[in-house]
Amino acid sequence: MRYEMMFPDEVRKAIDENIPVVLALGVLEYHSEHMSLGVDTLLVIKAIEILEKEFPMVVMPPFYYGASSFAVEPPERKGTVHVNSGVLLPFAGQFFYNLLRIGFRNINIFIHHQCENFSNGGMPTDLAFKLAARQELFAYMEKEKGEGWWGDNSFAEDLSLGLYNAENNPFNWIRINPFMSSEARSKFPVDHAGKQETSLMIAFCSEGVDMNRFSDEKWYSKEAKNASLEYGNLAKGIILDDMRKAILQ
Repeated sequence: MRYEMMFPDEVRKAIDENIPVVLALGVLEYHSEHMSLGVDTLLVIKAIEILEKEFPMVVMPPFYYGASSFAVEPPERKGTVHVNSGVLLPFAGQFFYNLLRIGFRNINIFIHHQCENFSNGGMPTDLAFKLAARQELFAYMEKEKGEGWWGDNSFAEDLSLGLYNAENNPFNWIRINPFMSSEARSKFPVDHAGKQETSLMIAFCSEGVDMNRFSDEKWYSKEAKNASLEYGNLAKGIILDDMRKAILQ
């Protein structure tokens, strides 16, 4: 279900049935001459489109305006759009605040941009959303249950009754996930517009690749000439399996 097309009774049904809410989080960034600017976000969008045919989910409109940085290329005549993480933090906070107020408790964010560093400290976009998620969860629980909610004896009673299991644990209500798990990254090492990323785009979003535009001027894209649908599909299968597990946990 596309959130923007849902009716209020459908929203209530999704809340009552704890249907997963899913968002593709990414950037608009130069990916050499042979790929479109939306690579990092399009990969997640296309994966979600496949999975939403398999089981119910609420699909939020994708967010393209992350902190891409200008580390690869300057924006002039190249197209990269960079939004500083200091700006992302309050936006993400307001976004999560609204989803929690609406009643969603199964919120799943997937990001591909710089996900090779996801487990090693993180990078500006995912860190902004992670921090915002935690801050809003604490603020929401304090508003709903008052300060000292975790230390209150009633919380221990709720724990003993199983009221805060994996599904109901507030700190599990919002999950920020890498598009590629550590296992997937070890088997298909992440690059930038090289063999791996170009193969992924061929497998997930072939309309965003045009090898007639390929240039080997820059080191990071030279291996794109070795990209293939076969390699992309091998990675695609693992990625989709990992995303299923993350959403349906």
